[in-house]
Amino acid sequence: MYKDMLPIGSVVLLKGGDKRIMICGRIQAKDGENAIYDYSACYYPEGIIDAPSMFFFNRDAIETVYFMGFQDKEEMDFRHNVLDTLGELEIRNGQILPKEKGTEDDI
Repeated sequence: MYKDMLPIGSVVLLKGGDKRIMICGRIQAKDGENAIYDYSACYYPEGIIDAPSMFFFNRDAIETVYFMGFQDKEEMDFRHNVLDTLGELEIRNGQILPKEKGTEDDI
């Protein structure tokens, strides 16, 4: 489900967007919402200005990838050992956790 995610620092344009943004988080939840997004991002080149200027989106919202973020052994290990192995996730008690099998969707 989370295979082949873009690395932190990647610069993208979202569908319908007119300004590029830079990915600064993966597998994120927006405060006060019970949704899990593939990415969080900030304006490029400005960076994180404040919380309201953050973007939360899923990979299908990306129109163009302008720059692929930094990738080294640590990033590749993280992708292989963590991101590639994640199954379904849910929000419980304000935290992103593996979805419990056999329970109703509380989100």
